[in-house]
Amino acid sequence: MNTIRTISRRQFLGSAAFAASGRALAAQKIEPKADTLILLWMAGGMAQTETFDPKTYTPFESGLDPKRVLSTFPSIDTAVDHIKISQGLERVARLMDRATLIRTYQAADLGHILHSRHQYHWHTGYTPPQSVAAPHLGAWISKALGPRHPDVPAFIDVGQSLEIGAESDSLKAFHTAGFLGSEFGPFYVVDPNDAASAARPPAHISGERFRDRYERYRKLMTASPVMREGTSQQQDSLRQSIENAHRLLSSPAAKALDLSLEKKEVIERYGDSRFGRGCLLARRLTEAGARFIEITSEYIPFRFWDTHENGHTRARNMKQMIDAPLSQLVLDLEERGLLHRTLIVLASEFGRDMMQEGKPDKPVKDQVTLLDRITEMKHYGMHRHFTEAGSVLLIGGGVRKGFLYGQTASERPCKVVDKPVRIEDLHATIYHLMGIAPDYGQLIEQRPFHVTKDGKGKPITELFA
Repeated sequence: MNTIRTISRRQFLGSAAFAASGRALAAQKIEPKADTLILLWMAGGMAQTETFDPKTYTPFESGLDPKRVLSTFPSIDTAVDHIKISQGLERVARLMDRATLIRTYQAADLGHILHSRHQYHWHTGYTPPQSVAAPHLGAWISKALGPRHPDVPAFIDVGQSLEIGAESDSLKAFHTAGFLGSEFGPFYVVDPNDAASAARPPAHISGERFRDRYERYRKLMTASPVMREGTSQQQDSLRQSIENAHRLLSSPAAKALDLSLEKKEVIERYGDSRFGRGCLLARRLTEAGARFIEITSEYIPFRFWDTHENGHTRARNMKQMIDAPLSQLVLDLEERGLLHRTLIVLASEFGRDMMQEGKPDKPVKDQVTLLDRITEMKHYGMHRHFTEAGSVLLIGGGVRKGFLYGQTASERPCKVVDKPVRIEDLHATIYHLMGIAPDYGQLIEQRPFHVTKDGKGKPITELFA
């Protein structure tokens, strides 16, 4: 099982996942509206004008002036009269009467734009680097609320390979529980198609032999010089994480990870992409009692939502990839009576624009050469990083239905003109729906560390049902 592994002294003492946490800080008691959070992470920078905030459509033609291009797809009607989204999301459009759509998420100004830095900021609420390792959103929820089912990991991360080259170390930095300790860290499932193997002993090892190896491993860890050099809290956290992983191995709850138990026609409704299978896995894990589940479209530089080139074609393919599984996940949870207590959040680190890198009033160095004329399809929809505005979709879990929040300008630069949303307030909204106050946190290295920066995030109550 990939959760149980040998670690070196350097990994144990230096890893953010094993930093010692302090005492909890007093926080306001909040009645939760949701029991489970599913984060659908559109890694790489989802172009808002090609998805949930369409502008004037300009069809492709050779010799096109890129300054004219705002959206490369026409808009379509949805189940809500005053909300239109982009062509290619027809199934999602039929479910907008269940959703709240935010169009005015503003990413932070972090200087030269790196996806990993903005993803770190989105997932933790803090800008890197920090003097202590900031916990992932899922780790805070795991710490504050605990597991819904004793045998099911509270925090499950699905679909992101952490061995992708240049930015892999940065991605690893926020895919942890930080100073909260490994007990609250993620249970990794890189490929949802193979999720079941993460919760069973290797096929060539018998059950008795595996139990014997587990007991030997426990003794080895207790006697290890590496363990003795850690604090008692570090040791307890690591032991507990291994106990949790081993408990899942022998629990009937592990069947939730086995997609082969689903009927063929159900699997087909979610599609054959890893993201689609991840959404099916999210439904099964929600039923089984998971607390926080992140399903990612996966970040790989210059692929998927990272649409620097061939933006129109890639955006079309990405919408095809997410449209069916997202809508099916909503319908399945609704049919099972789980949607009202399950908060689904679809988000990305920032938006995109044909012309602007950064924000209109805070531009950063161009990372893509802009052509005077678009002569090839591969340059149609060549999107730059746009941190001024992006879209966030929320469904279920106590949010309003058929609600549109915020407005961006209809002409370039498509700036926020009403109701900007920053990460501390978006996080405060999400935490509030889960029953966690924005000033909940820990005292670490003699200073308070909260789930929102300085504990000052403010829930956007207008979004609540």
